[in-house]
Amino acid sequence: MANTRGGLLVYGVTDKTTVPVGIDPDEVNEQQYAQWIRNHVQPYLPDLIFTALTSPDGQLSFLAIDVPASPMAPHHVYGTAAKDKDQQAAVVPYRDRDHTAWMAEHQIERAYRERFTRTQHAQDETDRLLAHALDTCLADQAEPSAWFVAVARPERPLPRTAPPLAREKAPDLCATARVRSQHLTRNPLAVGPLTGLEVVSSNPRPGLRRWVFSTLPLRMGREIYTELHHDGSTVLAANLSWKACAQMTWQTPQRTASWSTRTSSEPAAATPSPSPTNSPAISAWTAPCTSPQPSPPPNRRP
Repeated sequence: MANTRGGLLVYGVTDKTTVPVGIDPDEVNEQQYAQWIRNHVQPYLPDLIFTALTSPDGQLSFLAIDVPASPMAPHHVYGTAAKDKDQQAAVVPYRDRDHTAWMAEHQIERAYRERFTRTQHAQDETDRLLAHALDTCLADQAEPSAWFVAVARPERPLPRTAPPLAREKAPDLCATARVRSQHLTRNPLAVGPLTGLEVVSSNPRPGLRRWVFSTLPLRMGREIYTELHHDGSTVLAANLSWKACAQMTWQTPQRTASWSTRTSSEPAAATPSPSPTNSPAISAWTAPCTSPQPSPPPNRRP
């Protein structure tokens, strides 16, 4: 199955009549099955999922094995020849409906050619997404700037029957990514790669089989460009230059300090806590303000 489109193996059902007969669940040994695959299948076949199932009445048990389509196909199954114990024989099986057949020489050659084609296609698609992100982000850059650009594509493509990414799900993915990125730094005031994306995360723009989050048209704050493709590909580009980081850093205390309205002659009071919807950098700013307007940032050199 891994050499073709993948599939599902169910143990506990007869082959021809598909009558459920069940298996003994105590004899299921997933570790032994995985060890056999490691010893006899080359290249190694990962991502196999073993699931033991029991009927609602508890009378019958089954073993389901999910075999995904492998991007490293063809896989060879090695065994010992019956006549010569020192000779290692290898076959390349493939599934034809409910039958197992063995690939001929020309089929093996075609399978290898398709593997190399998939690898080259994946690299070409990654380069294309990277070039598109660079052209989009650097088109209007008047000054040299440092950008962080990351492109990721799933190794195994999604099924054709998989529904596209819904619009209401795209902001949830961005929010989850921002939460995970916050755990990568110990400083809550640090400007992370997704800081500033919350400005546009609630309003994704439709693209060609993708959703786009971009702060580039705003011409203010942090410049971030993100794409969430329906096929699972992801693009992230963030401006890491000093000008963008400094602008975001100094915007944060100004917004927080504006909550305090006391003058320098009034006694110090606690600054109100920001709402949970603010960014991590804003919510962590708790220093009291001693004047109606915060002082401008000092001059810094890059």
